[in-house]
Amino acid sequence: MARILIVEDNEKLALGLRTNLEFDAHEVRVAHDGPAGLDAALEGWAELVILDLMLPGLDGYALLRTVRERGVAVPVLILTALGEEADKVRGFRAGADDFVTKPFGLLELLSRVEALIRRSKLSAGAMATAEYRFGDVVVSVAARQVVRAGQPVALRPREFDLLLALCRKRGAVLARQELLREVWGYGDDVVTRTVDTHVAELRRKLEADPAHPRWIVTSPKAGYSLADD
Repeated sequence: MARILIVEDNEKLALGLRTNLEFDAHEVRVAHDGPAGLDAALEGWAELVILDLMLPGLDGYALLRTVRERGVAVPVLILTALGEEADKVRGFRAGADDFVTKPFGLLELLSRVEALIRRSKLSAGAMATAEYRFGDVVVSVAARQVVRAGQPVALRPREFDLLLALCRKRGAVLARQELLREVWGYGDDVVTRTVDTHVAELRRKLEADPAHPRWIVTSPKAGYSLADD
């Protein structure tokens, strides 16, 4: 069971989502426009936000950026009719954790909701105390903080989880499907560019030359790894 906020202006769709999520024993609130959704998200009540992008009053991108700027790290699943890769990249950079493109299957949505909730609770319950270092980057596990060259680096929750997965198996090549299972909780049948998009963001934030990464490296047709010194 989790507390879920739905921000969706289509009242029929919002009602259908609420009904199904409540059937799965979740506690659900609904906001039908951007300003109301922002206020609800900033309350800190929700453990997951399901967010439409095309909202009256304040679009989903602006809402999400504001939530992240205020330090709210709640997982956010975006619902959108915008299926272009550029739209998804923009959403991830604003702070999204996952996307579902309309029209979507209910079982797919519920599966992704459960995966995000599970990962969030596992991360919140972890009592790790380790630090990982590579180059001028320090990853503090317990504090969930990353510092590069002495300066804090703002990572979204799923970016941090992905970096942590690479750190824990440093030197080993992790396949995309393995990372999807470990970081997002997806099954082997899910096909998505989510891993690639998040790796690109990590490189942008942590590599001196993201186009020619030194640390977060690609093994063609195999996956990704964190390079040894």
